[in-house]
Amino acid sequence: MAEEVAVRRRRQQEPTGQPRRIPQQKRGRERFEKILSVALELIEKNGSDALKMSEIVEKAELSFGALYQYFPDKSSIIRTLAERFNEQGRACVAAELAMVTDATTLRQALCNIADQYYGYFRQEPVMRDIWVATQADRLLQEVDAEDMEFHAQALFGRLEKLEPERNKEELLAIARLTMQILAAAVRYAISLDDEKGRTAIGLYQRMLPGDIARLA
Repeated sequence: MAEEVAVRRRRQQEPTGQPRRIPQQKRGRERFEKILSVALELIEKNGSDALKMSEIVEKAELSFGALYQYFPDKSSIIRTLAERFNEQGRACVAAELAMVTDATTLRQALCNIADQYYGYFRQEPVMRDIWVATQADRLLQEVDAEDMEFHAQALFGRLEKLEPERNKEELLAIARLTMQILAAAVRYAISLDDEKGRTAIGLYQRMLPGDIARLA
């Protein structure tokens, strides 16, 4: 019997990477936001790897029960923060792609997206830390994958309009690879000091082909 209880307890403690619930009432939302705010402060100070639920409880002046009511584990907090940051990135990509009318403006849009993402991560080290965490944590990799697919589909939609006669599967493959390469370039650039990072982004931009859709 004791063994069954122990097994059941271990199962309950397995990380899920998902928030337990999103509060609807004002008091619950305020507590939810306070937890995230404290987590951001701690990540900015010590990094996401060092984030501890016990420190959040102490700094937010909550009980463990109150914390676990919303977030069952550290990964679920980082996931929520990552998804919020991703929303900002999606708005940037959508705004740039909305102005695309031809191959030249498409290339410029991709250059602008790289510039904005690089600047964003430089100015927001917490966001950079969380972005890296979503790639390193098995439970959070799906967040990064979902975000990449969103960007790829957005680019694919624009490529379809520029090249309606082209093979759709090839255009989608180009869109996915293009966004993966853009992300890899930014990821590499932010691992360097700012001067070298900007040089790396400039090199990526010069390497972009004049007409991406024609790669199909």
